[in-house]
Order: sequence, then structure tokens, then C-alpha cells
Amino acid sequence: MNRLTQEELVEDPHDFIAGHLMNAANHFSVGTQHFYAFYLLSHGLIKIALVAGLLRGKLWAYPASLVALLLFIVYQLYRFSYTHSAGLIVLTIFDLIVIWLIWHEYRLVLRHKVASR
Repeated sequence: MNRLTQEELVEDPHDFIAGHLMNAANHFSVGTQHFYAFYLLSHGLIKIALVAGLLRGKLWAYPASLVALLLFIVYQLYRFSYTHSAGLIVLTIFDLIVIWLIWHEYRLVLRHKVASR
């Protein structure tokens, strides 16, 4: 976290966002830091793979993306039930928005495929 906020804090030692990020990160245990690093990395890699399928127009990628994101949300809510981490709620809200966008796009793609037959 120091690498992410160091420049901002050197430029403005009272930077609101950088200061709060540093403060939050300093309160994480090493185990929590490792969990978040692993979880966010795996979350990102899975999303990149699914986005690649979506960009290629692969129909399997739409339901796979919806299922993967729903599984992430279930796990995030489970974790939230005992950590009460606001970050998990933010991530869940973001995932819900992405689910809605994927669902909307999937319906348009299916409608277009049916119309082109």
C-alpha cells in the first residue's frame, strides 16, 4: 500500500483518499492482507478470462460470467457476515452492476441471433 500512496502523500501529506487507504491498510493483519491480495488477483484473472470470451462474442461466456459473478457475490456476502468489511460491499455492488450489464447484453445478443435466422 505504501507504493500506491507514497507519491500522493509526498505531494500532499493531507490527501484524504491516500491517507485513509494507508490508515486502513495499516490495520490489516498479514493474513488479511494475503487474503485480499489472493482474492482480488483471482477475481481479476477470472474476470479477464470471461471478458475475453465476451469480447469474442462467445455465447458460453455470458452465462459463465453470470454464474461466476454470482458465486463471487455469495462468497463476498459470506465473508461480510463475519468481517463487516465495507470493501466487500463495494465489490458486491460493482459485481451486481456488471451482472446487470452482462444480462442486458446477453438478451440483446440472443434477440439479434434469433432475428438473423
